[in-house]
Amino acid sequence: MKHHAAHTLVAAYALGALESDEREDVDAHLRACAACRQEAAEFQATAARLAAAVSQPPPPAAKAQVMAAIDGVRQLPQRIPAASTAPVLGGILRRRAVPLALAASVAAAALGGVAVWQTQNGQDLEQQARQAQQQLDAVSAVLAAPDARTVHGRAANGALTTVVASERQNQAVFTAANLPAPGPGKTYQLWLNHDGTMRPAGLIHGDGTVVLTGNPADAGAVGLTLEPTGGSPQPTTNPLLLMPLPA
Repeated sequence: MKHHAAHTLVAAYALGALESDEREDVDAHLRACAACRQEAAEFQATAARLAAAVSQPPPPAAKAQVMAAIDGVRQLPQRIPAASTAPVLGGILRRRAVPLALAASVAAAALGGVAVWQTQNGQDLEQQARQAQQQLDAVSAVLAAPDARTVHGRAANGALTTVVASERQNQAVFTAANLPAPGPGKTYQLWLNHDGTMRPAGLIHGDGTVVLTGNPADAGAVGLTLEPTGGSPQPTTNPLLLMPLPA
């Protein structure tokens, strides 16, 4: 696969929108192209950031309510595209996978949150919605800050990480993609390194985006460790990542 052809498919590759033969070709290309590997990591981190910022877990009662209502929903007839246009449309959709997938990740998460909210009116759900909105506002403020600076890294367990920091906002945002499951009784904990002293900066349970707690102004790096559920006052394991904060 030529570099130009592979480069145009990197975003779709990062979002899992390629067919198996195309994915194998891009896999082979990424092993030899550092620039495309970096771009794929950035797309994965961005997709995770967009989806996680507005997502909410559904309440336990949501599945039962949906299953109970299925019998009353009319099924639409199958739509079969004309044979003459199907191959053309397939090629167009594959090449447009980037904007479609990014838009879908945001729309699905947002609409899913609205549907969940409508299934249950309770103070607990309203509180979750407020917390999600506060998290989204905080993330957006950092990402939109005029002085926002970004740095990318890779953890020892293969996770792709991004930190965006704003001195004006005095906040930093951490994003992880391809973060393996921590395992029973474990969680991932973030740290701010202040002249060799590691201070807790929040927890991250999987792929997504979180605002670091604490004061990043005089911190030199962000750390990531695997800790017991609930976190620890000090790291109990060797850092999986110790990444300098963006200057």
